[in-house]
Amino acid sequence: MRTAYNTLPDLMLEPLVRNALLEDLGLSGDVTTRAVIPYATTWQARMVAREPGIVSGMQIAALAFRLVDAELDIRVIVPDGAPCAPGDLLMEITGRAHSLLQAERVALNFAGRMAGIATQTAAFAAETRGTDARIACTRKTTPGLRIIEKQAVIHGGGHPHRYSLGDAVLIKDNHIAAAGGVREVLEAAHAVTSHMMRIEIEVDRLDQLEEVIAAGGADVVLLDNMDTETMRRAVEMVDRRMITEASGNMRLERIAAVAATGVDYISVGALTHSVRTLDLGLDF
Repeated sequence: MRTAYNTLPDLMLEPLVRNALLEDLGLSGDVTTRAVIPYATTWQARMVAREPGIVSGMQIAALAFRLVDAELDIRVIVPDGAPCAPGDLLMEITGRAHSLLQAERVALNFAGRMAGIATQTAAFAAETRGTDARIACTRKTTPGLRIIEKQAVIHGGGHPHRYSLGDAVLIKDNHIAAAGGVREVLEAAHAVTSHMMRIEIEVDRLDQLEEVIAAGGADVVLLDNMDTETMRRAVEMVDRRMITEASGNMRLERIAAVAATGVDYISVGALTHSVRTLDLGLDF
């Protein structure tokens, strides 16, 4: 758990939570709660883990409750990035029952999904133990939720890749074809790229890698959809002249073998695009 990155400014998260609350409240608000529960009723709610995992989303869940009612008393018991077991108390919220019920589903939706991402990331990261390989996420995120989904990856012990297209140069096969070849595309990238920005280029064959090494100018090479033995040979060819990243078909059962090839990073789209929500409940 890297505590320096465990939180983001609420200012960055508030638009996401506000939109989710407005979506859930609809045009008429919580008509059920208004109909059956007196406004002055107060409760204590307890967010509880119903299965083991890595906690994430506590910050954004707490924000959901605060945006509905700033007078709620919110106490986070298990912080983002920490493990949880079935039955563990994660958060206590005390205050007006109307407010608790209005924020309940949005808070659980965020917390459950983020904890699912963190838990899946931790499972992938565990397969790299004993190596220097790091697990990284991709841009295959839920539209509008990238900032918190990448944060959840960090909570699970993973590393963020590019946040957006503007973060780094990543040259793929279509770029190479349009530019006329490996050397041409690297020269073109260098001509317009700041010295502060890394250049990464994708290869899926060893002869392409030979071209990249001969041309020079790349900081990172993406070894895409290679079988494990070919990847091992590619890492040997690079010989630390570039950072190596493995990508494509990165299933959990394959990660240990890929990490053992000596690659620096293993990027996994499934951390965010195929995750299962962790089962959390809010008990009153």
